[in-house]
Amino acid sequence: MTTDRFHRRLRAFTLVELLVVIAIIGTLVGLLLPAVQSAREAARRCSCLNNTTQLGLALHNHEFHTGHFPAGVTNPNGPIRNEAVGQHVSWTVHVLPYMEQNSLFRMFDQQAGAYAEINDKLRRSNIAVLRCPSSSGPRGGDQSDASPIGWSSYVGCHNSVEAPIDVGNDGLLFLNSRIRFDDILDGSSHTLLVSEHVFDEPDPNNGVSPIELGWPSGTRATLRNTGRKIEQFPMQRITGLAVDEPAEKGPLFVGGFGAYHPGVAVAGMGDGSTRGLSFTIDREVLQAIGSRAGGELPNAEW
Repeated sequence: MTTDRFHRRLRAFTLVELLVVIAIIGTLVGLLLPAVQSAREAARRCSCLNNTTQLGLALHNHEFHTGHFPAGVTNPNGPIRNEAVGQHVSWTVHVLPYMEQNSLFRMFDQQAGAYAEINDKLRRSNIAVLRCPSSSGPRGGDQSDASPIGWSSYVGCHNSVEAPIDVGNDGLLFLNSRIRFDDILDGSSHTLLVSEHVFDEPDPNNGVSPIELGWPSGTRATLRNTGRKIEQFPMQRITGLAVDEPAEKGPLFVGGFGAYHPGVAVAGMGDGSTRGLSFTIDREVLQAIGSRAGGELPNAEW
């Protein structure tokens, strides 16, 4: 009887053994977490890729039905200032019928302008295809209504260098533009159409925040250029990567592209293809794909 009790006591865990098991489990969880996060980010990037593809298809359907890409921004005059003053109807408004948003398009009064009171309720609408799942939102929150104004993670390319949004830009979407495929002399597969951007910190010297302007606004809220390196949030925000960027930003400053994905920004090209643009892409190559007729030779390496 005594021997049986002794053997039964030996089957229990000691405190040291329990601590060892807990340490092993903690180590395994620590090893698995990066893999889980990587898998989740891969799914988010796939969703972002799908959003960019849908926007590219919408822009191409617009071109098919009208004979030209939509204007990057519709306004009586330029250059466009980052202020809630003017018509400023963005390209995103023009492609609403091609994104299954016909009712929103019919109710939007383009003549009144993006900031008109009659369009205020529509301006607050959140469109899922305009939001990258990896984006933390304009105020660092979730994908819910962190901002009262509907915002977009995706912006069109208006120019190859930093310059105000105006009629003389060399991209595909700019002030009152009507670009046809025949105008893309560099080749549509080598010309950037849309990509992502990161949300800037509020800057009182740079006009109204893109978050407050919203997706209907044809300002830097929906248009950017290839005049600076692609920004990676949150690391490479301001590390000397700027190209042709003014020392003091103002209401005419537009800025470049960026992304919340590790390594790449998802981009839609003029031919409808979608690809990733590396944060380390050569500056000259990036500027070359920002222009529609710059005469640069195609670079297979990018």
